[in-house]
Amino acid sequence: MTKITGIIAEFNPFHKGHEYLLKQATGLKIVAMSGNWMQRGEPAIFDKWTRAEMALQCGADLVVELPVTVSVQAADFFATGAVEILSQLGINQLSFGSETLVDYNEIAQSYAHHQKEMEAYLQSLPEELSYPEKTQQMWGKFTSLSFSGQTPNHVLALAYAKAVAGRGIELVAVQREGNFHSLDLDEGFASATALRQQILGLTELSALKKYVPAQILHNYNKPATSWEHYFAFLQYKIISNPAYLEEIFQLNQELAVRLQRAVKKAHNFTELVELVHTKRYTKARVRRLLTYILLDIPRDFETPQGIHVLGFSAAGQKLLGQHKAQMISKIGQKPWDPLTQKADEIYQLGNPEAGEQNYGRRPIIFPSPVK
Repeated sequence: MTKITGIIAEFNPFHKGHEYLLKQATGLKIVAMSGNWMQRGEPAIFDKWTRAEMALQCGADLVVELPVTVSVQAADFFATGAVEILSQLGINQLSFGSETLVDYNEIAQSYAHHQKEMEAYLQSLPEELSYPEKTQQMWGKFTSLSFSGQTPNHVLALAYAKAVAGRGIELVAVQREGNFHSLDLDEGFASATALRQQILGLTELSALKKYVPAQILHNYNKPATSWEHYFAFLQYKIISNPAYLEEIFQLNQELAVRLQRAVKKAHNFTELVELVHTKRYTKARVRRLLTYILLDIPRDFETPQGIHVLGFSAAGQKLLGQHKAQMISKIGQKPWDPLTQKADEIYQLGNPEAGEQNYGRRPIIFPSPVK
């Protein structure tokens, strides 16, 4: 049986830690990558095509896109949606980085055996607890796991364990190296957060070359974007039509009222998040809700059936020919996913130099075919 490794990623931006993860993976390597909007509720610093190209240049065989209704979700829903896409492509193992190495396959088996009890316990916990706090208590009760909010990749790995339970997919954890949460450029691997901070601060590329694979460093010259490019659009949406907020995914009346008050006081996106978040409503949740508002994500939506291909190697192209899943290689008049495509159009408002993100774009082939 051909070994096919799935990797769920954002590559925001791609750096040497991501290159290391791809090198550790074995067999064909399929990446399910977030498009132009990220899981923690923010725009991608570089557009999806640029990031897909970086991944292909550093060892990926196939890069497919996560719909926006999967990519901008809390960990459990993000993991479930991504694993569903990768399972359609026939992966038999899922590789990921984690701050701590435990037996995630044993955890997946435990969840498969006790899923109903674990989910019922989760639902029974007090409403004033945040969702991350509830999941920590659930894992603590049913397993020996104990962890803090300082291990986000471990938390995501537990979501992967839930998502693959009963699917016959092996989990392969790779120990993260270096000071991966630091906001500074330390020795070793730099965090994506530190790199975004440097890029948006207009740091010279020469200062980043220790942390970025040499073959993709030139891509860091591409137009970069952040929430500040969209803050005025967001203010307008919240202020101009308060009733509209009632139609937005996961937005309740309490949060809508808090937002309407806070948006008149905040001078920027960061201040708005600070004014709205509480112990129950984490900053990550608030950022996602603000993303849903900006992108018009409704309470009810359908996840697209087809899988949008961003790029492939020769080996990845062979795999595409063997699969029965509905693969979308070019978007024309018929939309792939209206919500994702509208989200891309809004992304272009803040990053117009990124260019058209969907119509007529063909998958990246790496290495480029000889003409």
